[in-house]
Amino acid sequence: MAQCVQFVEEFVQDSFVPMVAVLCSEEAERATRKNNLNFTELLRPFCRLTSEGHIRDPNNQLQVVKNLRICVNNVMTNPNTASAALSPAQRRLLNEVVLSCQPQEGAVTNVITAGDYNLNFNDHSLKASTPWYSAWREALLEVSTSQHYTATTPWFKAYRENFLQTMPASDHEFLNHYLACLLVVSSTEAVPVEQFLKLSQEQHRIQHSGEYTNPKWFIPNTLKYYVLLHDMSEGDEQRADVLYEDMKQRYGAQGCYLLKINSRASSTAEDEQIPDPWSQYLHRNNLQNQVSTVASSTCAEVDSLQSTEKDGVSNSLESHPLQLDEGSGMGALHTLSAANTDVKKGARDPESTAGGAGSHGVCLTLNDHDHIRQFIQEFTFRGLLPHIEKNIRQLNDQLVSRKGLSRSLFTATKKWFGGGKGPEKSVHEPKSTCGLLYPPEAPELQIRKMADLCFLVQHYELAYSCYHTAKKDFLSDQAMLYAAGALEMAAVSAFLHAGAARSYPAHYMDTAIQTYRDVCKNMVLAERCTLLSAEILKSQGKYSEAATLLIKMTSEDSDLRSALLLEQAAHCFINMRNPMVRKFAFHMILAGHRFSKAGQRRHALRCYCQAMQVYKERGWALAEDHINFTIGRQSFTLRQPENAVLAFKQILTNDSRQMATQQAAFLREYLYVYKSVMGEKEASLPMLPLPCIHSSATRVYFGHERRLAEGEKQAATHVSLDQDYDQDLAAMWCHLEEQLVASANRGTVPVNFQQTQCCLNSQTDNLRHPLAVVEEPMIVELTFRNPLKVSLALSNLSLLWRFTPDAASPSKEKMPEEFMGETITNEETLALGCYRLYMLLFSQARLRLLPHRTGQLNIVGVVYNLAEASSGETTANLMVVRGKQDLMIQGPRLNQTKEDKMLVRHGPDRRLDPIITPNMPLMEVFFLHFPTALLCGEIRKAYVEFCNVSSVALSGLRVASTHPDFFTFGSQATTPVTPLSPTSAKNCSAYKTLATVNQPGSVAFEVLVSAEDFSQLSTVVEIPIEGNVLEPGESTQLPLWLRGPDQEGVHEINFLFYYESVEKGTKISHRVLRHTVFICASRSLSVQASASRSSVPPHHCQDDKGCSGTLVVIDVENINTSESGVREFHIVQVSSSSQHWQLHKCINPARDKDCKLTSRERAKLCFRAKRCKPHQGITSGGMEKYTFADLNLGHERIVSSSTPCGDFFFHCCRTTESQRADVESSRTSSSSKSQDPSEDKASDLNNIVKKCNELDLNIIVIWKAFVVEDNKQLILEGQLHVALQTIGKEATSLTPKEAQEMVLLKFKSEQPPPVVVPSAELSQLIKTNLHYPETYTHPFVQNSLCLVPVTLTLSNCSPAHVDIIVDLRHKSTSPESLEVHNSFNWVGQTQYKLQLRPEEVLCLTLQACFIQAGVYNLNTPRVFAKPAEQGTMCETSQQTSSPALIIINNA
Repeated sequence: MAQCVQFVEEFVQDSFVPMVAVLCSEEAERATRKNNLNFTELLRPFCRLTSEGHIRDPNNQLQVVKNLRICVNNVMTNPNTASAALSPAQRRLLNEVVLSCQPQEGAVTNVITAGDYNLNFNDHSLKASTPWYSAWREALLEVSTSQHYTATTPWFKAYRENFLQTMPASDHEFLNHYLACLLVVSSTEAVPVEQFLKLSQEQHRIQHSGEYTNPKWFIPNTLKYYVLLHDMSEGDEQRADVLYEDMKQRYGAQGCYLLKINSRASSTAEDEQIPDPWSQYLHRNNLQNQVSTVASSTCAEVDSLQSTEKDGVSNSLESHPLQLDEGSGMGALHTLSAANTDVKKGARDPESTAGGAGSHGVCLTLNDHDHIRQFIQEFTFRGLLPHIEKNIRQLNDQLVSRKGLSRSLFTATKKWFGGGKGPEKSVHEPKSTCGLLYPPEAPELQIRKMADLCFLVQHYELAYSCYHTAKKDFLSDQAMLYAAGALEMAAVSAFLHAGAARSYPAHYMDTAIQTYRDVCKNMVLAERCTLLSAEILKSQGKYSEAATLLIKMTSEDSDLRSALLLEQAAHCFINMRNPMVRKFAFHMILAGHRFSKAGQRRHALRCYCQAMQVYKERGWALAEDHINFTIGRQSFTLRQPENAVLAFKQILTNDSRQMATQQAAFLREYLYVYKSVMGEKEASLPMLPLPCIHSSATRVYFGHERRLAEGEKQAATHVSLDQDYDQDLAAMWCHLEEQLVASANRGTVPVNFQQTQCCLNSQTDNLRHPLAVVEEPMIVELTFRNPLKVSLALSNLSLLWRFTPDAASPSKEKMPEEFMGETITNEETLALGCYRLYMLLFSQARLRLLPHRTGQLNIVGVVYNLAEASSGETTANLMVVRGKQDLMIQGPRLNQTKEDKMLVRHGPDRRLDPIITPNMPLMEVFFLHFPTALLCGEIRKAYVEFCNVSSVALSGLRVASTHPDFFTFGSQATTPVTPLSPTSAKNCSAYKTLATVNQPGSVAFEVLVSAEDFSQLSTVVEIPIEGNVLEPGESTQLPLWLRGPDQEGVHEINFLFYYESVEKGTKISHRVLRHTVFICASRSLSVQASASRSSVPPHHCQDDKGCSGTLVVIDVENINTSESGVREFHIVQVSSSSQHWQLHKCINPARDKDCKLTSRERAKLCFRAKRCKPHQGITSGGMEKYTFADLNLGHERIVSSSTPCGDFFFHCCRTTESQRADVESSRTSSSSKSQDPSEDKASDLNNIVKKCNELDLNIIVIWKAFVVEDNKQLILEGQLHVALQTIGKEATSLTPKEAQEMVLLKFKSEQPPPVVVPSAELSQLIKTNLHYPETYTHPFVQNSLCLVPVTLTLSNCSPAHVDIIVDLRHKSTSPESLEVHNSFNWVGQTQYKLQLRPEEVLCLTLQACFIQAGVYNLNTPRVFAKPAEQGTMCETSQQTSSPALIIINNA
């Protein structure tokens, strides 16, 4: 604001200064013209007195005059009179003054820094970081109390100063009337005295002839001061002294002065640097001269100029400042560009100043400066002040003499004869009394004249008294114009009177302003009064009142005045005790709007920029759009296209809430401005704000694009940009790759192992540089977001990259088209030439790069053409601009160290900075006859084709899968001879079959197979290709057997193929290829099997080669639903595989060899199992072998020991064994925690019992299903596995679903319960059999005692020594035994203590004694058994067995 430059008292005092006229002769003007100055311009820098002056008031009191300034002007006799409004010439002057005064860029005084607020008050304040919530109130309060708290507005100071100085003299006040006249004559004149006489007469004629209304003179007897101007470079100094002595004799020493100038020649002026104090006054003087000279002839021209300047601004700027342009388009900016934006040459061109070209005061020395300064001081102290003092005394004497009766009679006479106005009239009445004129000798005017004289010489106390007296007289006369002037000056005098007890009467000023504006309709005087009062109020800290006063003064008659006052009101709001920041911004917008209407576009732009600092990023979206839009237009009009582009960019970058039509207008304006900028600068591409690029969503794909399916071939899915990223799947793929890498590196994963990532996104690990391969494309997917409600058209998209070849320096950013085919080829993957991005939508664009050299690649941006996608216009007619956007991806936040946690740090994200490596092998995989649906356990044969499409050979082909039991490639030792081509294998069985003749009671076919024959028992499978190397361009096909999962449902099965380069030491150690299939498994058969021991004694089974008497019962049920189209299942073969047991023969009572099952049918098959011979189980190398036994139920035998039956069997065994190993490990870990010896003994007993009941017999049920599909009958094959582990426990082929049980949280460890071995399991340690004749005949008449031999067979079923006690004294009390005859007695030894070795069979011969015929139960012996070294004997539950009945007949 303006008061920071000078104090308010000084400003008000300088607004009313003594006026001095100047009349010069031609010779005097010629002498001053040597310095490019006229006489008034020569004096102007020295018009402020540096010393104090003194006068005496009418009471003879000495008054000090401090810092007095006088105003010296040439006498201009223009006919203009005082009016209620400024003339066109004066308006033009003020407009030029404001236009020529622009803010200094980067000035420190133009910045307010308060807390987090940083309000820049300069011409380029487009940016501001001002968080809304901060300690800005206290900070602004602290700053506002300092001396440098406001931002300067020099244009307002210049406007105010010029406005006050160019105000026309008025008849109701005398402050602007001339008090004295300087008569200047050169010493070179022939007769200077005659020239003085002529000038004196000329002044008298001007003042008293009545021909001229201007200039106006203060008193009739104007002071004439005679100045003899002596040119030191031309005239004779002695003659000048003589003339001056004559003047002192003629005019008195107090009324003349000899002024010597031009002490040096102009030729030597350039050698010495003299200060130039005139430059700051010359521009103002030149403008005032223009006002004086062209006032009458340029009115129409000025009006047309102002209208032209206003018309150059768009309609949206002339309308309401908060209203946006609804239909603005490119035509509006055409209008703006065609407007006259150059500042008037006369306002800024130094050539047009009064002095013309060259410096000022070239012939003056510093001594000449002192002479001029001394002349002003002498004139003022010895001429002007005494003259004013004398007139004050005269006026005071006249007023004193007129007091009393004369004054009363004068006032009464006017009242009686109607000369005065009633004092009861209100100020607000619209009377025409403002035109009332007093005669020059009227006492009221004499009082006013005396008050003005006192005010000019700083006698404010006497001035206030006179103004107050005159105010009463004027109000009583209803002379409102005079009264308002007296009120105004009374208030100013009261303010300037330092020692007065009274406060500043602001209501005087308010009444004066209201009277000037509403009653007298004089806006010029009202504006002057407002300017004075506002500055006084601001100096007293009353910013709210000052702002209200300034806002009230705005009107439609002057846009420039309204703009300046609104700007000052805004500064009042920001400088209040509690700063009103939003009010400041709002009034700055209003000021900018009025500046724009006044043609002051630079000031309009500045106001909008300052307001933007408050509204920016505060949620005022619509206001922010309006401000940015106006800034853009004004900047474009002022030839600042860069700022215009930046402003329009802000509108389009933020999420706008404008309507679609308004957004379209914004976009067209931006495109037009942007294109005009690009027309001037075509070297570099600037940044485009649209569309928004979601950088973190950028995805990069490395690798060859897979080929689609060719006929029946199904390509591997691998990785593509169409797949969504899943964290769990990524962890699964990483686990599979670790298994493959460990398999290729002798079971260990290298320390520098890095997971292969073909597709990088925001969720992958991007801390390392990704590796790309030469001649393999890279696809970059960019996510665009259109924040507007109008569609955008993007075309010619390409990536901007920087490439550093190996062992070379980094290159600059390169456009792809400049290096096509050299290093990297940029290919656009979009099929359309114009890519449409619809409103408020996300869309992806995929761009492809093809590297041709090794090195470091950095993708830095994207280049594209932007246009508005209009449905009615073709692409050629759209306004298209080309630009770029940078791709900068912020990495993840670091959270490792303490500094990282305290600060916000982000790690690198290098997904766009790949390293280009040399050629690597590239493999493609295709599948033939690969099913999508299988029955549970179904065997299907497919083919897989491996193609090497690179120029490098590959080796080390492996595959890992999440379901290794789903497939097999077979083994070279067990793979049957099968057709190699898929076409010849359509009707062939997947099994190896042999034709056999089925005979009743035939035993199983036995084959002994080593586990080494099936080498692929691990989770990683080595793919058997010829030579283990696939040359470039070669392909090979291998058979692949598949088996449907045992559990129904949809199964996701993942394959990961691994291969390496033949060359070692490359940056990429290996490559992988992913494949995912979904298999729908349907129900087929349910197989349940159980084993039990036969009661036949071992010695009765010698014909079966030592069969131990184990029976296996298999229950098969068709659980298939009719939806799959299966008509019936045929059980074609039952096989077994085990290291210790085997199926011997089928003992099915029904003898039905062809077992057919339709829907929901069940069949039961019974087989006898036997142990394998000891020499069959172990090879010479110590590796245990498996015995495969096949019992076919038809006429074809399927070799179960070959591929694929054997492979899937071993897969199933591996799964079962892993599950059992997990259970055993958990048991071992739990048992290892216990240290009690009794618990160890119990666990040993458990192991003994378990081994006693172990069976370890694996059943393979092979079936065929007949399916009708498309009126064709198909035969499906499959196999189901059942693992019989324990005798007496049923096993099933169905996979039970694991029930999740809730585990209670325990806070205290509990003692494990003692292990109690159930008697049912202990009874299996010993198997007992009684052998006796079923019928025995004895002659009881001859011999009363009948002795029958009975053999008790004891079989040790456990692998440990067992102690046995046989007690024959027990009498049975079971209900079964009570039903038969009376008891009998055992004779002989009644108790036996024995010990049996592992699996030993012992026979005891007993004798039973009967006394009469009948039916007896011999199952009465009690058998106790315990493992050796155990403390407790356990009785076997033989009494619960079936009774052993014997019939005793009497002979």
